[in-house]
Amino acid sequence: MNIQSEIANVLEAYLDLPKETIEQLLEKPKFAHLGDMAFPCFTLAKSMRKAPQLIAEEIAEKIESPLIDHVEVVSGYVNIFFHQPIVAAKVMEEILDQKEHYGDFPKDKGVMTIDLSSPNIAKPFSMGHLRSTVIGNALGLIAEKNGYTPIRINHLGDWGTQFGKLIVAYKRWGKEEEVRKNPIKELLKLYVLFHEKAEEDPILNEEGRKWFNYLEQGNEEATKLWKWFRKESLEEFNKIYQLLGISFDSNDGEAFFNDKMDAVVDILKEKQLLVESEGAQVVELEEFPPCLIKKSDGATLYATRDLAAAIYRQENYQFVKSLYVVGNEQTLHFKQLFQVLEKMGYDWAKGMVHIPFGMMLKDGKKMSTRKGKVVLLEEVLQAAIELAEKNIDEKNPSLEKKEEVAKQVGTGAIIFHDLKHYRLTDIEFSLQDMLKFEGETGPYIQYTHARACSLLRKGQFSHPASITSLQWDHVSFPIVKILMDFPTSVEKAIEHYDPSEIAKYVIDLAKAFNKYYAHVQILEENEEKQGRLSLVYAVTLVLKEGLRLLGISAPEAM
Repeated sequence: MNIQSEIANVLEAYLDLPKETIEQLLEKPKFAHLGDMAFPCFTLAKSMRKAPQLIAEEIAEKIESPLIDHVEVVSGYVNIFFHQPIVAAKVMEEILDQKEHYGDFPKDKGVMTIDLSSPNIAKPFSMGHLRSTVIGNALGLIAEKNGYTPIRINHLGDWGTQFGKLIVAYKRWGKEEEVRKNPIKELLKLYVLFHEKAEEDPILNEEGRKWFNYLEQGNEEATKLWKWFRKESLEEFNKIYQLLGISFDSNDGEAFFNDKMDAVVDILKEKQLLVESEGAQVVELEEFPPCLIKKSDGATLYATRDLAAAIYRQENYQFVKSLYVVGNEQTLHFKQLFQVLEKMGYDWAKGMVHIPFGMMLKDGKKMSTRKGKVVLLEEVLQAAIELAEKNIDEKNPSLEKKEEVAKQVGTGAIIFHDLKHYRLTDIEFSLQDMLKFEGETGPYIQYTHARACSLLRKGQFSHPASITSLQWDHVSFPIVKILMDFPTSVEKAIEHYDPSEIAKYVIDLAKAFNKYYAHVQILEENEEKQGRLSLVYAVTLVLKEGLRLLGISAPEAM
């Protein structure tokens, strides 16, 4: 039940405006003393030929509903104060009835493909890959809540000249048993060594290109090594994905589209979109620089491969939306890609969206992956888990399933620290800040959930009770108002492709609950106790679901 929609219904009877417009105009006052909802009358002044204040006074005289206790007119606004027991009962009833499905939208919006994570094989999974991975995963979970069917695609970087270089490095300096023992570390070491040696001996670069050429032609030795490097890399990546609780529907990387690019070039020729420019083949675009399809030596490029991938995904999944969770620096590439697809006559290209994000910084600088200087995500996650375990040892040494909880808190801290920021913001990496139990951190939200669960256990709460006996006041009713907003936050998060909408929401809910906890004797034995515990239960349901949408677990004890 949407209270905002109900209030819009009430106002519609007195206004010559469509309900959707009224709903959009309704806003939440900044301060509680100004009411629970407000309707501004300024846009009506012109059509009604009256001052906003006068219009507001006329509406205030007529408006009535069981949901509304009273209204006040302030500076052209109709400030609406809810009838707290009735509104609280309606909101609580809905949450207690729907439980984790509270805020679900009907599942009929179609398929949404999400291109996320996409690390390069034979290279370490660095902190630089974290953002695409966790933003993309959260968007998948939020999309599902909003009624889409998400398809998560890990478009691996598993093709290109670097593999020729790696094959050369392995053949010259690699040892099979060393690589098997520690694949990513050894392969990175060989890759870095290749570049160091190539500075002294440029012929090595030629050899690298030659071996990549062999690989493209299907040479047996090159293909066998490439498949091995890919398999070992994927196994290493999967350890990290497992820690983060992320899985994919497809790991088809760049190599998968090798045999699908000629067809794209043929379609472009057929539609007379290819133009020769300095020996290369390009598609001219109105608003952007030309999109390079084939180099002068006949080699295809990223754009060709991404065009093939987009067409393949539409044919296979019939997506209504296709998201690319890729850093800011690729913005032009995606603008070109989408425009080329539109020029090719594909209407579905309008459903394609680039989801850019800011950088992960260390001491104010971009994290470097050159010359082997990388901040490994696996090491960061392990450090976070160890730090979480240390915190648990100090605060709750007898906690059951300590290791499992430490894993949930450590990984949750890393994920939440990323997702609480608007995605376009650059983020300063600080493990200590991420793991604080106070402030706007993952552990703070998880601890609030655990605290609420502990109250339910101590109060021997078994099933939701009637809350009509509860006395609503300035600490309990704000919780209901925040709970009421959850479906709106879920909807906004997908509209703006922004998981921080959910992160900010759970922070607000946790703060309101902790204020309630500080002011109210929740376990006091009286006729209101079960009602209070029902409110606590509703908070655990929504906090847990909010965290789940971010890809974070909610421990019941910490």
